[in-house]
Amino acid sequence: MSTAWPTDRFADPTFGSPAPDNRSCPLEEENLRLPLAVLYSLIFLFGLAGNLLALWVFLFLHSRRNSVRVFLINVALADLVLLACLPFRVLYHARGNVWSLGPYACKAVGNLFYMNMYVSITLMGLISLDRYLKIIGVRGSQRGCGPRCIRGSRWSLVTCGLLWGCSLVMVVPMIALPEDNETTEKCFQYKQRKQARSKAYFNLFMVAVFWLVFVVLLASYGRIARRLLRASRDKPDLPNAPRLARTAKKSFVVPLLFTVCFAPYHAFRGFYVASQLRDVSCETQRFMDLTNEVMLLLSALNSCLDPVMYFMLSASVRKATIQAFSQFLHLHHEAATTNSSTTEFRRTSVSHASTAAVLATSRGSLGLITSTLRSKPAPDGNGESRQQIAALTD
Repeated sequence: MSTAWPTDRFADPTFGSPAPDNRSCPLEEENLRLPLAVLYSLIFLFGLAGNLLALWVFLFLHSRRNSVRVFLINVALADLVLLACLPFRVLYHARGNVWSLGPYACKAVGNLFYMNMYVSITLMGLISLDRYLKIIGVRGSQRGCGPRCIRGSRWSLVTCGLLWGCSLVMVVPMIALPEDNETTEKCFQYKQRKQARSKAYFNLFMVAVFWLVFVVLLASYGRIARRLLRASRDKPDLPNAPRLARTAKKSFVVPLLFTVCFAPYHAFRGFYVASQLRDVSCETQRFMDLTNEVMLLLSALNSCLDPVMYFMLSASVRKATIQAFSQFLHLHHEAATTNSSTTEFRRTSVSHASTAAVLATSRGSLGLITSTLRSKPAPDGNGESRQQIAALTD
């Protein structure tokens, strides 16, 4: 009888069937339930605000029509779709880790989360490669079609279209195919996949994709930083030499954020998937589930930090955002001054005709403010062109 306990625990023949596995090995951590709900709520709120702001800047204020802008728009869209999945997680944890929308909804939410996470990862790798090749094209020889082919935004539009199309094609089977132990009341937790090996192998493939993109990103930004530092040291008398040095240092911020958010999750992911393909103890299942929750939280945090990377990648985006806020504050001050003047005028008016004149004046002031917001010419066209060319490496 003393040998029956470890045998039943570590090599249970009914392992993988939903009901016995849930009863014998509960995976929920009650101490983490509310913290996860709060943290996912904060990530959703801050990420939503940041990505909506970034998307507004890209679509309406960012005048440069280049490939980086196309990629960043798609990163913001991917982050917004990922963030749309977080309220389901918040509701799940807030209700005591109980899922009431059925297994297909659970798989749809989970796989859409992962799909957009990997779309964002791939796009960030493409941005790093795009910037590296453009710098090589500007500073190196003009021979070869590589740099010339990526000067416009057409190739980025085609690439993003292919990326979204392939992602949707791959995510549909992940949602449609059954899991090894589907349950109706549980979601977002560790599950065995001995009978769904294709899904486990696909997850391992995505881990390999991440490390490939990670190497490309590190190599690209490392080479960019080294080239900028070399240029600033070789020609220290140039007016933009200090700017090149600052840009070289800032280029390490993107790989740093990428490493903090995604590297821990994918370093652990291989062990997690491997454990899903074999019999493991209840303690191992609980450890895998708990560690995966913490690592996944870091990955979701990236959706809040991506807007920071947007502004680190593009000087023109930073400039457009700062100008927009400056104009907003300036127009708000003008509107307050106009309202104050209108109030004083109304105090001295004693007829309905005067009131109508005040309203007409207000409408004229509003039209002036709108026209000012829509068209504000640059003070120096040549200087602006030079800044846009320099922004390629900023």
